[in-house]
Amino acid sequence: MFGRYLERLRQACPVIHTITNYVTANDTANMLLAAGARPVMAEDPEEVAEITARCDGLTLNLGTLRTGVIPAMLAAGQQAALLHHPIVLDPVGAGSSRLRTETARQLVSTLSPTVIRGNMSEILAIAGKESHIRGVDAADSDTVTGNTLPERADTLLNLSKQLSVILSVTGPIDLVTDGKRCLMIRNGRPEMGRVTGTGCQLSALTAAFLAANPEDPLEAAAAAVCLMGVAGETGWKRMQPGDGNIAYRGYIIDAVYNMTGQMLEKGENVELFTRESAAVCSDGPELAQGRIPG
Repeated sequence: MFGRYLERLRQACPVIHTITNYVTANDTANMLLAAGARPVMAEDPEEVAEITARCDGLTLNLGTLRTGVIPAMLAAGQQAALLHHPIVLDPVGAGSSRLRTETARQLVSTLSPTVIRGNMSEILAIAGKESHIRGVDAADSDTVTGNTLPERADTLLNLSKQLSVILSVTGPIDLVTDGKRCLMIRNGRPEMGRVTGTGCQLSALTAAFLAANPEDPLEAAAAAVCLMGVAGETGWKRMQPGDGNIAYRGYIIDAVYNMTGQMLEKGENVELFTRESAAVCSDGPELAQGRIPG
């Protein structure tokens, strides 16, 4: 289903401007390179609009939010919007502080991003709903599991319509919706939650997929989620005695580097959300643990 989206990305080699956090900047840049995109990272307000104008997509990440970088995010976002380039907002930690929540809401209302990519707690906080975020991680009570799937899918479908944005929400079950369709993805490994920055990498990948596949942004966003999840599964198979989360981080990036469209299609686990498909979900071991952290 999604192999052609990866192949188009590799053909297009889109340039993605990523204003991200200093914890994960290097890994995010390497992930973009592994997928076939080209990263640019600038955050000085004096140059971000000019840099963004020379790029094909933009990612805004609140991971290490500072008041000084907010004007840069707004300037870059306004330039991207002017050029009709895709904008991906990763509202890391929205709901955990007033600054993060208000900044995320300001970016959504001002820039109308193409995709908001985060965890369920962050999305609920942006929408003014009750959220139970823990640091920058989704609370267990907010995540999408087999038991909560119908309710969470309905919530996201409604919020996507209200905000006029694609929502890409990762957790035990990943959901990507444009308010009309909702795709369920069950790829990844729970151990990905022990690697800092996989969510940040996914947000940048999402911008790359959108830039290379503008005709169907919903499926492009879902393709990014599938790629990251399949890479997590592939990388885990390489783990050896003595390996830990640092080794796993490299294996995930290497898996994306070596991924082909055929490999992605063979590994992807995606289906359209319906009441019937939700009814067969359960909270067995394969669904009960987190996949890609928010």
